[in-house]
Amino acid sequence: MRRYLGSRMRMGCCGQNGSQTGNKIREFTEMIVGRMHGEAEMRMKMHKTEQKQKVQKNGGIREKAELEKTDHPRMKRRHSQAFNTGNSGIILEKLNDYDYLMKKFYNVHPTTTAGRDLMRAENFLAADLSIEKNADIPQILIYHTHSQETYADYPENSEADVIHLGECLAKLLREKGYNVYHDESVYDYRNGKLDRSAAYTYALDGISGLLQKYPSIEVVLDVHRDGVSDGTRLVTEIDGTETAKIMFFNGTSMSPDGPIEYLPNPNLKENLAFSFQMQLLAAGKYPGLTRKIYLKGLRYNEHVRARSALIEVGAQTNTYAEAKAAMMPLSDLLDQVLTGE
Repeated sequence: MRRYLGSRMRMGCCGQNGSQTGNKIREFTEMIVGRMHGEAEMRMKMHKTEQKQKVQKNGGIREKAELEKTDHPRMKRRHSQAFNTGNSGIILEKLNDYDYLMKKFYNVHPTTTAGRDLMRAENFLAADLSIEKNADIPQILIYHTHSQETYADYPENSEADVIHLGECLAKLLREKGYNVYHDESVYDYRNGKLDRSAAYTYALDGISGLLQKYPSIEVVLDVHRDGVSDGTRLVTEIDGTETAKIMFFNGTSMSPDGPIEYLPNPNLKENLAFSFQMQLLAAGKYPGLTRKIYLKGLRYNEHVRARSALIEVGAQTNTYAEAKAAMMPLSDLLDQVLTGE
């Protein structure tokens, strides 16, 4: 068992490899996203041309105002996201097939259910999860329900834990223009003992206080590392670097019999959309980076914000360097969903 970490503050821990933000990959290579994005841009251009023709023909103030409205950057993102719900295209048609969607993108634990009414790709893609960057106020909260999780090279490498990993992700997101609050509190170690059964209760108390103190926070990320059999290696290669695979984890607040009434989650659909949009982007931009999204019963504190995610980065068989290498693509996926671009 690893030693008690306590609460600590650091300037950053990414190192040389983590700070390289990946200039090599700048466009989608995956057909789904690339094709829809291109067609969305074409539709926007056609719409703007029609509006300009109206202004030229009528000289009307109302038509001119409409043109200026649709030319606003945030409106462009909304138009693109609305189109991403899909009208045509063979890939999109497959995504809208429930059986294909569940087989391709999800692992469902026996403790829960994920019905056709809930699991609809067109709804997930229609969700506008973008926010406006503002470095002056806290926007993103990173915390760790299981702060004592470590990687294969711990304790030889004293930084090989999820708290240092969370600071690496925070640094990358700050470099992208977000204000990130990294909560390094220990929620799974009480009275000298590891207590993961109560950790989610302790964590909810902690992050609820932070969200009350900083109501400007719109994104909440619970960063973990998974536990697998000793012979399993969750690793892929990104830009020639050995990189730990990541897994988005959604608590559904549902048992096989239906909703768990004492664990309501008004943000469930948005939570599912958040993980799905990142998963879909990863399939095109970073093939092999993500495992299937894991669905399980209970709530896992994802109800606190619409843009909440529990993210498993590698497992105990991964090195810290492999986990840290995953932070660059993860920060990129988060940035793309949060900017709507």
